Amino acid sequence: MQAISEINELDKVINMLSRRLNEYAGLYVPELYERINDNETYARIIATKTRKQILKDLKLDKSIGYDLKEKDKESIIELANQIISLFQQKSKVKNYLESLLKKYVPNIYYILGTMLTAKLLAQAGSLKSLSLFPASTVQMLGAETALFRHLKTGAKCPKYGFLFLHPLVANAAPRKRGKAARMLADKVAIAAKVDYFKGDFVADKLLMQLENKLKI
Repeated sequence: MQAISEINELDKVINMLSRRLNEYAGLYVPELYERINDNETYARIIATKTRKQILKDLKLDKSIGYDLKEKDKESIIELANQIISLFQQKSKVKNYLESLLKKYVPNIYYILGTMLTAKLLAQAGSLKSLSLFPASTVQMLGAETALFRHLKTGAKCPKYGFLFLHPLVANAAPRKRGKAARMLADKVAIAAKVDYFKGDFVADKLLMQLENKLKI
């Protein structure tokens, strides 16, 4: 729980500082931001390459930005390095989290992967709570706000929460996503019970059953 919370907090800080770097470096070489959408890659380029090198990589003879004094460049590079350091810390925590999930919830992890498993466990509060939830509740984890809005105002009922992040749901045709989320929630609910009661590894069979049904 603490590990996933740390990752979430790191993401917030990274996004905030990345926006600041984009604005700051935008004075320096604004064309780079238009070409690079990944915050880590953007920070590494700013931290390791000169303005001349960046323009060469972008195949540009000149920039609409302007060169800065060395003191200003140092400030930008320092900010970029801070962002890189945060990404490194996030990677370490993610690896630690992955090792815990493989050990304690191998079935859920096999089906959902690191981040999605962690999000469900954090939202449920514990593995025990997740194991007691019916599949319908598992399906809605992460969509509580939309669900309460539906109950209160009659707005459209959500079909899934965090499970939308799973490829089998996200890549399904829009009209089939609700069905895919429901079927995935069924398998996760089973996997949670097996993990909590220390049963055998069955996730490979569960996932194969799910994939075969979704192909029909």
